[in-house]
Amino acid sequence: MQPISIVNARQNNLKNISLTLPKNKITVFTGVSGSGKSSLVFETIGAEAQRQLNETYDSFVRHRLQHYGQPDVDKIEHLNVAIVINQKRIGGNARSTVGTATDTFTLLRLLFSRAGQPFAGYANAFSFNNPAGMCPNCEGLGKVNTIHIDKLIDKNKSLNEGAINFPTFQPGSYRWARYTLSGYFDNDKKIRDYTPEEWDLLLNAPEHKPPHPLPGWGKTQLYEGVITRITRTYLKRESRSFTRNREEMYQVMRLDDCPVCHGARLNQQVLASRIKGKNIADCAAMQVNELISFLEHVKTKNVQTVVAELIKRLQHLADIGLSYLSLGRSTATLSGGESQRIKMVKHLGSSLTGLIYIFDEPSTGLHPADVQRLNRQVEQLRDKGNTILIVEHDPDIIAIADHVVDMGPKAGIHGGEIVYQGGLSGLKRSKGLTGAYFRQQHILNEHPRKASGYFTISHATLHNVKDVTLRIPKGVLNVVTGVAGSGKSTLINQVLPEQHPSAKLIDQSPLRGSRRAHIASYTGVFDYIRSLFAKANKTSAGMFSANSEGACPECKGLGIIILDLAFMDDVEELCDACNGSGYNPQALRYKWHHKNIAEVLAMTVEEAITFFKGHAVENTLQKVERLGLGYLTLGQSLNTFSGGERQRLKLATEMEEEGQLFIFDEPTTGLHASDTAQLMKIFHEMVDKGNTVIIIEHNVEVISQADWVIDIGPGAGNKGGKVVFEGTLKDLVKAEDSVTGKYLKAYYSV
Repeated sequence: MQPISIVNARQNNLKNISLTLPKNKITVFTGVSGSGKSSLVFETIGAEAQRQLNETYDSFVRHRLQHYGQPDVDKIEHLNVAIVINQKRIGGNARSTVGTATDTFTLLRLLFSRAGQPFAGYANAFSFNNPAGMCPNCEGLGKVNTIHIDKLIDKNKSLNEGAINFPTFQPGSYRWARYTLSGYFDNDKKIRDYTPEEWDLLLNAPEHKPPHPLPGWGKTQLYEGVITRITRTYLKRESRSFTRNREEMYQVMRLDDCPVCHGARLNQQVLASRIKGKNIADCAAMQVNELISFLEHVKTKNVQTVVAELIKRLQHLADIGLSYLSLGRSTATLSGGESQRIKMVKHLGSSLTGLIYIFDEPSTGLHPADVQRLNRQVEQLRDKGNTILIVEHDPDIIAIADHVVDMGPKAGIHGGEIVYQGGLSGLKRSKGLTGAYFRQQHILNEHPRKASGYFTISHATLHNVKDVTLRIPKGVLNVVTGVAGSGKSTLINQVLPEQHPSAKLIDQSPLRGSRRAHIASYTGVFDYIRSLFAKANKTSAGMFSANSEGACPECKGLGIIILDLAFMDDVEELCDACNGSGYNPQALRYKWHHKNIAEVLAMTVEEAITFFKGHAVENTLQKVERLGLGYLTLGQSLNTFSGGERQRLKLATEMEEEGQLFIFDEPTTGLHASDTAQLMKIFHEMVDKGNTVIIIEHNVEVISQADWVIDIGPGAGNKGGKVVFEGTLKDLVKAEDSVTGKYLKAYYSV
């Protein structure tokens, strides 16, 4: 079987590299962030495989598929069809769930149509996306928009003081006069002092004629409560009033469970059909492991084939560490790592062979215990006769590689080369940063810092966390561990900030700003750079903004032209007028130190540090570089960043703070071990400045440096939500109940 051959790849920072990759083997690509792994695996091999497959379709179909440009490579030979399983969130609309995304809900519908009693219809009748099955009140969404009373009514004000927080109900407006002239209220009385009768009259009264209105009340005017009025006039999304006041409506609205189906999404006839006392919504609400147990007791003869196939698919979910999810979980709430593993489920049961599967850091968000299960699934895909390509930093996944390609030696312009390729044993002897990591000695923190006080979480109850009280030491490096779904994020990212509002959560959520925002604008250095250009060229700073005078007239400063294809995904093309810079010709004529503004934005952070040496922006750029982001360009759009890159950029603006409480959610996502070591230095510096740092993390290198560890578990979902261990590393490795302790002990051979 001839290997995949790549000849002279030059995509992005790749330096004319050539290599061969064995088929029907697992090849893991390693190297620091920005070393060229993704350029080689996704943008060269994956893109070319997808492009050539698309070329086999006729033009009608081809124009409706995602467009792949030809990668910058001389040739790729012996390429198979590739399936790219990345961390792009599944997203979808409010009707997309884990069950619909994995097709398991389809099997569940088939099961209930055949075995549910009383009979409620065929499989389509059990679909909340079908008119035959959906709840008529919420139209299958399970949620309805309701008015958030506390946001609509300020109880500390009177009607005359503007107690109704809605534009058309402000003092002086004709709608406000409907209440002040109704004769029902003392208009100077605080709403909080209203009697229950007055409160109900203000909010919920149906339309009627008031008996004793004040002068100025129209003869034909009718009175109705504020909620009654807003619901009738605004709440229907298709109404013109809603459209005109959309932003204001979102301020006073909230999504609540539908009062008819109570979130089940289905109509009452469907919900009345049951198997062993459970309806289909009850089953969709169960965790995957609970649903498997339930189905194992369904013995109806004519559905055993369906039950067996459903259990098989659910078991795939459990095998890749997602036993804590339910089929009713909205896909919009899944993390990138969860989304990638959901995508895997469809392929685990596939009988197709001879494919290339490409994975993007599949260990993201996984505890070492879950990584072992993931490895088994990947090995099964290989053993069926497929080729596996994985971009990864986790040593436990690198360990299952048949072949390793180490990229580097560093990032950006200092990367793009092959440092090593071959077997795992050779990697451990290689000269690159990855080889150095495998050779280094791993030691646990034996001298933890002492607490200067405590932050207390009291009686935390949310999701699977039930009545947890916990003390978190101040002035130390805390690491919170536990398997995926154990309740770590609930406890630390949600409950802790609620009880301690001063906490600063630095997570991987999207950065503020539009698609026009970039590193330079986010960090604040862009204003300074534009002022340098303005002074040197005696013109306005606006000339050097792609949002202002300097904008290309064709793409309005975006650098791309977006083609709206209606029911299909938008297509983005590079703007020919400005060649993607976003600037007009006049702006590009101005120079500073022989560079125009587009050329400066095309510099990497590392290059910019040298270019702006001695200027006020140098210090800010050095902070960004210290966090391992020196390979990114100043003009790279924020919406192209990975979660880990976003988090580290946020940290760059906060790392000089003192005496604060910081929370970090898996900050090593996407980081090579050498980058992790640099990041840990920064965390230690932050603690030494008097800050308290809390890190939610699975990475054993991070855990090994903790002053204090809090292990949540023992399992996921309803088997988690408890504090299994709290203390120092020395005691953690002895803790019998801690899964984390066992892995840490094995890893460090304590």
